[in-house]
Amino acid sequence: MNYDVVIIGAGPGGIFSAYELTRLNPDMRIAVFEAGHTLSKRHCPIDGEKVKSCIGCKSCSIMNGFGGAGAFSDGKYNITNDFGGTLYEYIGKKRALDLMHYVDEINMRYGGEGTKLYTTAGTRFKTVCIQNDLHLLDASVRHLGTDINYIVLENLYNDLKDKVDFYFDTPVISVESDDERYRVIVKDETYTCDECIISVGRSGSKWMETVCRDLQIPTKSNRVDIGVRVELPATVFAHLTDELYESKIVYRTEKYGDKVRTFCMNPKGAVVSENTNGIITVNGHSYEDPEKQTENTNFALLVSKQFSEPFKDSNGYGESIARLSNMLGGGVIVQRFGDLIRGRRSTPGRMDDAFITPTLSATPGDLSLVLPKRILDGIIEMIYALDKVAPGTANDDTLLYGVEVKFYNMEVEVDERLECRHKGLYIIGDGSGITHSLSHASASGVHVARCIAGE
Repeated sequence: MNYDVVIIGAGPGGIFSAYELTRLNPDMRIAVFEAGHTLSKRHCPIDGEKVKSCIGCKSCSIMNGFGGAGAFSDGKYNITNDFGGTLYEYIGKKRALDLMHYVDEINMRYGGEGTKLYTTAGTRFKTVCIQNDLHLLDASVRHLGTDINYIVLENLYNDLKDKVDFYFDTPVISVESDDERYRVIVKDETYTCDECIISVGRSGSKWMETVCRDLQIPTKSNRVDIGVRVELPATVFAHLTDELYESKIVYRTEKYGDKVRTFCMNPKGAVVSENTNGIITVNGHSYEDPEKQTENTNFALLVSKQFSEPFKDSNGYGESIARLSNMLGGGVIVQRFGDLIRGRRSTPGRMDDAFITPTLSATPGDLSLVLPKRILDGIIEMIYALDKVAPGTANDDTLLYGVEVKFYNMEVEVDERLECRHKGLYIIGDGSGITHSLSHASASGVHVARCIAGE
């Protein structure tokens, strides 16, 4: 029941913390607590035939379990300080990039060898975007694919399982401090440790807020990203995705001056639903294996909203919009772009007549009844802007799935060690509000492990 280090959360931050700690100090007693299942037991019941929509599993296998919410993502590791979080503000730009490259080396060693590393360096599309008032962000992108990402995680788990005590299906209720040790409280037991790493991801945002309140850890309000997932024929974006794979494009709207960005681009991928705290939202995956690829490409269009006083519940705002979508559509709503701009809902008949086959079974509907006008106006403006660099984006049959919401934790006050005001309590990954990507979260785990090991 007593450990040197307890890690809460077996997502990328927790995994790489455990990996680096066992490498640097093999004698250290380490436990990892995870609310979800082991990797082998993570199966979403949606099969598109018997089960077509979310049935509200007690533990969502898409969001929780070994590997975290990124386990069934398309395994994109963006090596950059331009997006994916603000880790560099705490540890420096060079160290952040060095850690991301180190994570990439580990992924290659554990099954990712042979996958491609894309880069925006020297691409002509940067000029093309600027000429059309769009801005392509710089990055190197390692694309593992959902299938290879799973293999990497499986190999990492097999390496760690005999060095670390894993407690799956064991949600932590609370963390307490007596100024000398930490007590990690689960349903039936209490575990103690000298140092504690919290890495609960975005799905643990509400729990993280409770911990910060109980331990009086200062936080500040963070943003919420709200938008849709776009699906269109893969040929429309092929000239971009073949060279860059992931293109992070930002646009400032003429009407409001809001920034709209592309996010999580999945060439020849599939749109999927996910359950966050009982709310059904939409996401996307893609595979490295050509046999599992589709004829469509999907990506998110997100509008970031940062709230000022007196409103502080940015996640609550995003949840309310997602719940409205769930109320109207029974889950995810899908609408043709042509129907949206004509002010009419999509119907099953109009969907059947479209020249595109949806990869997710969703309810045809009207997103204008769900998304606030300002956000929807920004998305429409962005689609027309993207149509200039990828003609066909604004076609009538382009599909919009809603809603996609990226929840961010309240940003937790930590120092350059990612240690909060309580000595020995570290808060990392997307649960800290500091990182927003697989690469940044993984790098934060390595950084903290090295701090604990005295490296």
